[in-house]
Amino acid sequence: MLQIGLTGGIGAGKSTVSRRLVESGAVLIDADELGREVVAAGSPGLAQIAEAFGPSVIRPDGTMDRAAVASIVFSDDAQLAVLNGITHPLIARRTAELVAAAGPEAVVVYDAALMVEQGTQSRFALVVVVDTDEEIRVRRLVESRGLDEADARARIGKQATDAQRRAAADVLLPNDGGTEELLERVDRLWAERLVPFEENIRLRRPVRGGAPTLVDPNPGWAARGERIVARVARAAGAVGRGVAHIGSTAVPGLPAKDVTDVQLAVRSLADLDEIVEPLAAAGLILVPDITRDSPKPTDPDPERWRKRYLAGADPGQRVHLHVREHGSPAWRFALLFRDWLRADAPARAEYLQVKKAAAAEFAGDPDAARYVARKEPWFDAALPRAEAWAESTGWSPQ
Repeated sequence: MLQIGLTGGIGAGKSTVSRRLVESGAVLIDADELGREVVAAGSPGLAQIAEAFGPSVIRPDGTMDRAAVASIVFSDDAQLAVLNGITHPLIARRTAELVAAAGPEAVVVYDAALMVEQGTQSRFALVVVVDTDEEIRVRRLVESRGLDEADARARIGKQATDAQRRAAADVLLPNDGGTEELLERVDRLWAERLVPFEENIRLRRPVRGGAPTLVDPNPGWAARGERIVARVARAAGAVGRGVAHIGSTAVPGLPAKDVTDVQLAVRSLADLDEIVEPLAAAGLILVPDITRDSPKPTDPDPERWRKRYLAGADPGQRVHLHVREHGSPAWRFALLFRDWLRADAPARAEYLQVKKAAAAEFAGDPDAARYVARKEPWFDAALPRAEAWAESTGWSPQ
């Protein structure tokens, strides 16, 4: 299945998006509803809260007095931790039950207003953010919910900033216009991205890189790299020995193919077998026929350049995940060239000319394999300069 996260600031129109996705066939899990469900009257969760905070937090009708609980935990981190220790496991258990019931072909939408604030976005293969100008949100809250302007602005101010949500977004859904315009965007998202993404995960069908087309540097590449790194790190868990954004999109100012390359370090390549399924759930599919990097003249043994490789299943953004043994020559090489190119402007310019020539030569290829191979001689020749830079600066792989 495909699990996506949906979030947006108060008044952004998130509920409109979630309703449309459900109409299209998605399974909705609403974080706010789950939070209420696990502490409903007569629930084990509410009994635990009463035991922790006393019977005064229960109203005469048997429901939780939310204001009373809030007054206890608002300025007391220890008490807040007690509350979270009760509710979070219950919510997680109920979420797992709902996900399991959704079925293997489902698109599950987890609707959480505080996803960015709580830092849970890396749990999902895709994060959709409904993005609406603050002044429009204030007007909506005043006109449709009856809040006064000061209250509306105060509530907005307590949430994540627009910039923080945008950095977390794989998909940004603007909602500064009318409802029909928003619904059209949601319908396109469903048909063109979510449905094929789910199919690709289920059928273990990666999205290949395509022809080698260079594009201008995108300021969003760094944030996208951070999102994918966090996603991979969560999926890898204890198996991982570090995750890094590598390749040309990790070098600011360098034109590149619009592909995010990420490196996952592991103790042994065999360890990947333990996390193939979590990585698939994160949208990354194993490609078994790619098993090594090109050896370099300074270390020509092919066995020392073995790797495993996964490609993204998301048709909306191309991702390559290179799994290499921590400390191996290939692992070190990827980090060295990224950092050298970041630091050395003439080297960047030289490499760009090599990239442009290779892209022009193989522009008609359906994938970038020959484009990649065409650059290898430059890497081999440039390696001594990169090593000299590393020695002169005291560089070490991070």
